Amino acid sequence: MTLSLHDRPFFLAGRWERSHERLDVTNPYDGKVIGNTFLATADQLEEAIRAAEQAFAITRKLPSYERSKILHDIAEGLRARKDDIATTLSLEAGKPIKDSRSEVDRAVLTFDTAAEEAKRIGGDVLPLDLLPKAERRFGITRRVPIGPVLAITPFNFPLNLAAHKIAPAIAAGNTVIVKPASKTALTWLVAAEILERTTLPKGALSILPLGPSLHDRLVLDERFKAISFTGSSAVGWALKAKAGKKKVLLELGGNAGVIVDRDADLDVAAARIAYGGFTFAGQSCISVQRCFVHEAVLEDFTRRFLVAIRQIKLGDPLDPTTDLGPMINPKVVQRTGEWVKQAVADGAKVLIGGKTQPGNIFEPTVLTNVKPTSPVCSQEVFAPLVMLFPFKDFKDAVAAVNDSVYGLQAGVFTNTLEHAWYAFEELEVGGILLNDIPTWRIDPMPYGGVKDSGFGREGVRYAIEELTELRLMVVNRTAS
Repeated sequence: MTLSLHDRPFFLAGRWERSHERLDVTNPYDGKVIGNTFLATADQLEEAIRAAEQAFAITRKLPSYERSKILHDIAEGLRARKDDIATTLSLEAGKPIKDSRSEVDRAVLTFDTAAEEAKRIGGDVLPLDLLPKAERRFGITRRVPIGPVLAITPFNFPLNLAAHKIAPAIAAGNTVIVKPASKTALTWLVAAEILERTTLPKGALSILPLGPSLHDRLVLDERFKAISFTGSSAVGWALKAKAGKKKVLLELGGNAGVIVDRDADLDVAAARIAYGGFTFAGQSCISVQRCFVHEAVLEDFTRRFLVAIRQIKLGDPLDPTTDLGPMINPKVVQRTGEWVKQAVADGAKVLIGGKTQPGNIFEPTVLTNVKPTSPVCSQEVFAPLVMLFPFKDFKDAVAAVNDSVYGLQAGVFTNTLEHAWYAFEELEVGGILLNDIPTWRIDPMPYGGVKDSGFGREGVRYAIEELTELRLMVVNRTAS
């Protein structure tokens, strides 16, 4: 790669800046420093917030065609820089290169979708003459931008999860400051070069790596009118408690469940669950973690599932044939191993995997006979671990999926219509995937969870609604 990732400045209100505090970024696979940027200072953060306030006076009045063109130009820029951005993403996140390229494609879709949605942020005309005293009155609603938005993003999808905050904010007419995860701070600093070639007003977007000492200041600042956070449940709910009057959108963790009914296509289910449990080493909040299989097909499904897992290739994320690469750092690899050992000590059985390999790789692992209270089951593992549980009655399987503090997405493999509708009515999750894994997502769809998995919805049209306020005008048609 000819692109240099060293001495990368951050993007502050339309220009490139550095500070005295260097941030090194390492490759999870070999531990080598692959590049560096800088942590913004308190004064630089203040400058970015002031610029976002000032730019909002411009962005809130931008016509829809201008907002649409800016978003389209960003999408085109991402498409043109796909190789550079995907390689950067793989180097700093350890994501297999084929998945990194897919993430760039998804980010392009996110901005293309936002470019279209910017043209159709509409309202309603409401009849209000519902009582004699309301005669000759009607209402008109419109959506207006909310103001400067703070976007806090995680390491696992550093490009597209930030895109899900940036794109709807711009589409709605807001300004936005992005705080990327320090482990993956470089991806958007490469992508930000695209922003300079658009007509986005200066100050409308800043991308600032920040040290922990400034986190509370960000969250408490009254000038932000909304916070969009994706990350762990513990951090997200703590952030909400501090946020005061701001609108807060939380996309948090999960321990996604999937049900395999007795009439499911077992080949399809096994292949999809193997993908959903182990893609990007399970480091996704909708990775398959708990798998409930009808007892009549458990043995047959397990055999097919293990065959699919053995086909997963482990190795260097830059190798185009790699399916599963490293976890983000040695600490989480160690924690994963400890949780597996604890589950085994409590009676669980390892069907495959359970060991570490060089390069911060944890093998794809399947456990059975796991206690529901075990951390590998009750908490978010964020690792390549899948637990198998038998069930006899479909309603019991639904209840087992619901036996969780989380509720993001769930998958149901069944060909029984009654069971599909029962799952749709009873599963306590934000989204149900019928005959597919909870890990599946296409970016325009509404995405979000309930319970400890957060609230609010992403998916561009739905995020625009979250980042705007509804305004009503009542018209009194006086008699002539």
